[in-house]
Amino acid sequence: MPNQSLVESDRKHLIHPVVSYRAHEARGVTVLDSADGVFLRDIEGKELLDAFSGLWCVNTGYGHASIVEAAAKQMAKLPYATGYFHFGSEPAIELAAKLAELAPASLQHVYFTLGGSDAVDSALRFITHYYNATGRPSKKHFIALQRGYHGSSSIGAGLTALPAFHRNFDLPLPTQHHIPSPYAYRNDYADDAALIAASVQALEAKVAELGADNVAAFFCEPIQGSGGVIVPPAGWLKAMREACRKLDILFVADEVITGFGRTGPLFACEGEGVEPDLMTVAKGLTAGYAPMGAVLMSDAVYQGIKDGGDMSAPVGHGHTYSAHPVSAAIGLEVMRLYHEGGLLANGQARAPRFAQGLDALLAHPLVGDSRHRGLLGALELVADKDSKRGFDAALKLPDRIAAAAYGNGLVFRAFGDNILGFAPALCYTEANFDMLFERLTKTLDDVLAQSEVRDALKGGSGFSSRAAA
Repeated sequence: MPNQSLVESDRKHLIHPVVSYRAHEARGVTVLDSADGVFLRDIEGKELLDAFSGLWCVNTGYGHASIVEAAAKQMAKLPYATGYFHFGSEPAIELAAKLAELAPASLQHVYFTLGGSDAVDSALRFITHYYNATGRPSKKHFIALQRGYHGSSSIGAGLTALPAFHRNFDLPLPTQHHIPSPYAYRNDYADDAALIAASVQALEAKVAELGADNVAAFFCEPIQGSGGVIVPPAGWLKAMREACRKLDILFVADEVITGFGRTGPLFACEGEGVEPDLMTVAKGLTAGYAPMGAVLMSDAVYQGIKDGGDMSAPVGHGHTYSAHPVSAAIGLEVMRLYHEGGLLANGQARAPRFAQGLDALLAHPLVGDSRHRGLLGALELVADKDSKRGFDAALKLPDRIAAAAYGNGLVFRAFGDNILGFAPALCYTEANFDMLFERLTKTLDDVLAQSEVRDALKGGSGFSSRAAA
C-alpha cells in the first residue's frame, strides 16, 4: 500500500490508544517500518534512536535473531495450546518455574496474561476471590498512589490516577482510593526519611478512615512510570511493604515497567529485599516481541484461594491466550539473554552514564529536575527554576518537544505535564548514550530557540540557548 494510502486508511479504520481521535485524524499516523538494535526506521526511511524501548518494553533491543528463532520454532511445533481443561505446554510451564526461581521468594505461583492491564485486572479478581473464600468479604477497598498507573482495564483504570483514564469512564469506583505520590521534587520534605514517614502515615490514615476490615490491598509501582517517572527514595518501598503487613492488607508491587532489569536488578523489589503478596509484570517479560504479562502470587494467597469455600469448584477466571506457548518460548529466550546474554549486566554497567547525562542537563534553562534509577529516568521542564513553576498548557510544550526530537532523529516520551521520560534498552552502548544526549541537548535547544518558549521563561530571552552543550 502506498504511504499516503496507509495514512488515509489509518485515519478511517485504526483506533489508536490514549490519543485525541480528532487530533490524530488531523495529524495523521507516523508509520514505523523496521527496527534493528536501538534504532527505528519510519516508512519514509528516517532513522530514529529509540530512547524509550518502544513503550518501556523492548529491553533487549530490536532484531535479536535468537528470539525470532525461538518464536518460529515454537510456532512450527505447537503454535497454540489452551490452559483450560487441565492442558498446558512445555514453554509455559518452564517459564512459570523460571519466574518463580528469579522473583522475590514470596512469589511461587504464576498466572499468565496478555499484558500489564489484564495482569492488574487479574490481580484484583484474585484478591477479591481470596478474601471472599477466606471469610473476609468486607475487604473490598483498594488504595493506590496519586499519579499511579495500573493499566486501562475497566477496573484497573480506576486504580490508575491519571485524569485521561477516568474522564468519561465513570472512574474511579467508590472502592478505589489514592494517597499522595512520593514526589520529592513537588514537595518540601526535610529529607528522604520525612518523605517516607509521610507516605506511611498517609497509608495508615487512609486505612483508618476506611476501616482495616474493609481494605483489601495497596497497589504501587516501585517507580511510577506513566505518572512522570517519580523515583521515591531508597527505603520507601520497604517501608510501605512493612506498613501493609502491620495493617493486615495485601501489598501488590506493579512491576510492569520496572521489571526485567529496567531499574538495575531483575526486579525493583530486589533492590530493597521486598517480598510482595502479589506482583504484576509484562513489557520486559517478552521484551515486546509478543504479548504477555503475568501475576506472580504468594503461596499464602494461592492456598487461601485453593482451600477456601467449595474446594471442588473452579476458580472462574481465565483468558483464551493465557500461557500462550509462543509468547512463553519468547519469554524463556529473553530471560536467557538477560542473564547468559549479559544484557542485565550491561544495563547495570551503563546506568551511571545514563544518570550523568540526565544530571548534566540540569544546567539547561528548560530543565528543573533530573531523576533516575537504573535505565529509567526523566527530566522535568519548568518555566521558573526557583519557584518550580511549570509551563502553561496552552504553550503545548510536549508537542513542541516531540516534534523537535523527531526532527533530530530521537524518540522518547513527552508527557502532558512537561516531563520527559526515558527508558533506553539494556543493550545501549556508550556510543548510543553519546548520541542520545547530543540529540536530546539539540532538541531542548531547538525548542528554547522558539520565541514563545523563551518568552514563557522567567527572565525571558536572557538565557543562553547553548547552556547545556
